[in-house]
Amino acid sequence: MALASIRPAAVAGQFYPRDERVLRTQLAEMLSTAVAFESAPAPKAIIVPHAGYMYSGPVAASAYALLAPLRERIRRVVMLGPTHRVAVRGFSLPAAQRFATPLGEVPVARGDWEALQARDDVLVDDRPHALEHCLEVQLPFLQVCLERFEIVPVLVGDASPEATASLIERLWGGPETLILISSDLSHYLSYREAQWSDRAAVDQVLELRPGLDHEQACGATPINGLLLAARKHDLQAHLLDLRNSGDTAGDRSRVVGYTSIAFCEAEPPSHARH
Repeated sequence: MALASIRPAAVAGQFYPRDERVLRTQLAEMLSTAVAFESAPAPKAIIVPHAGYMYSGPVAASAYALLAPLRERIRRVVMLGPTHRVAVRGFSLPAAQRFATPLGEVPVARGDWEALQARDDVLVDDRPHALEHCLEVQLPFLQVCLERFEIVPVLVGDASPEATASLIERLWGGPETLILISSDLSHYLSYREAQWSDRAAVDQVLELRPGLDHEQACGATPINGLLLAARKHDLQAHLLDLRNSGDTAGDRSRVVGYTSIAFCEAEPPSHARH
């Protein structure tokens, strides 16, 4: 397969501003006003939502604001999200080697791209990525929050939590690597129903209990994979924000739920006073 060099921005002008200056201004405003529910140390992994910025941008910003101290440390972002338009068996990597946004181009980590193809459940195909928004909407946040970085963009289709966890484990890396899971929560429930469903889903994530279904989160499969990996690595989950589109954009008759959660290495216990 010939390598398509650049995957162009597909949802600029829809999910986020197409104009670079307007986009930078909006990102700066969301990041400067982000207030996390719970303070968290430097994250190894984050779950962030992927709707239009007017809906979920402020929720996502609560996670991205934590990256400021890691601006120069994080060089590689492993991105997993669900496919919304094209069915995928297993996992899909793009053929494209760069992803474009109004803020510039982000390179794909070529070594990881090549190594993952040794798995029989990974296919290289630009089609699932061409119009998919779940990873693209994260890139402008990463571009303003990090110095220089590469991405490993993986769309997750029909895969088991165990297979997803093994793929995440293969890409775990060290302090230079951030694992990013892109997922919204419930879809089109009433405001009160969504609050109940989303709180239950988030509590399950905070307890590192896999088993989320796709009614609870569209990215349930990558989330469940992350939870298995987080348990193995003794990470602690910190709730940063939990809201829905009725909180951010008004209409409360049918809403979509959003959360940001950070997964951090457990802090060593402080010595008790004798």
